[in-house]
Amino acid sequence: MLVVLGGMVGAPTRFLLDRAVGSRTDSEFPLGTLTVNVIGSLILGALVGAAAHGGEVMALVGTGFCGALTTYSTFGYETVRLVEDGVRLYALANVVVSVAAGIAAAALGFAVAHAVLA
Repeated sequence: MLVVLGGMVGAPTRFLLDRAVGSRTDSEFPLGTLTVNVIGSLILGALVGAAAHGGEVMALVGTGFCGALTTYSTFGYETVRLVEDGVRLYALANVVVSVAAGIAAAALGFAVAHAVLA
């Protein structure tokens, strides 16, 4: 039930954030998807850094909210769409930046939560 509740908040948050970011740029680069994926990685990294393994918080926020907020399928779709549209440099940048920023955000969230709670 907690996963469902978290997802009920995460999915519309993803939609609203993606649209808010997308409406502020004319770029073909999918900044909205990048934004939600990096935010989700940061939150999940912080949860793990806070040692919230298992339990209600991880189900609600980690699996439910972050699972619904982030979107690998949209990331994949948008990357393929960029290739099909002939902007291969944007496609490559989307892959590199998304993976690097996601890992960096998770590491930052982990380090900050671990330092604050240690």
